[in-house]
Amino acid sequence: MKLNNNVAAIGLGSNLGAKKNNLQTALKMINLHPQCEVLKVSPLYETLPWGKTDQPLFLNAAALIKTFLPPLLFLDFLLSVEMKLKRKRLELWGPRTIDLDILFLGNHTCKTPKLTIPHPYMLERIFVLAPLADILPNQIIQTKTILEWKNQLDQNAVKIIENNQWYQPSF
Repeated sequence: MKLNNNVAAIGLGSNLGAKKNNLQTALKMINLHPQCEVLKVSPLYETLPWGKTDQPLFLNAAALIKTFLPPLLFLDFLLSVEMKLKRKRLELWGPRTIDLDILFLGNHTCKTPKLTIPHPYMLERIFVLAPLADILPNQIIQTKTILEWKNQLDQNAVKIIENNQWYQPSF
């Protein structure tokens, strides 16, 4: 898939509450926005916590979203979805009901205190790269494809638990 400036890749994660439902609800809320459309989702992964490791396992996925929102407004919208799903930011890398990260948005670049695109740590995190490689394996980031970046990391921290049918948009 060739990406244009209106297609964002986002990472999704949850390790509190009804984790799968949290991810599904977030995508449904995104899809309901008049300037957003969920185009594709990855399989659902169970992953080890990263950073702060003494917490429940995560469910992670990636999605391609068509959006006509500029990057900072898209971020504000995703943060509002997190708030509606009761995301609490109590500690760095702590447990959360939902986490929505903009990985990249077309070929936009941005570096502000609020948002950095492309995501500054995505190439270091298998829980981001594994699902992202399922939907965009040949997308080049810096000098390598997403699949090549993924294959450089430890695959033991992630496992697919459900194919990409875990999310079904409601129309």
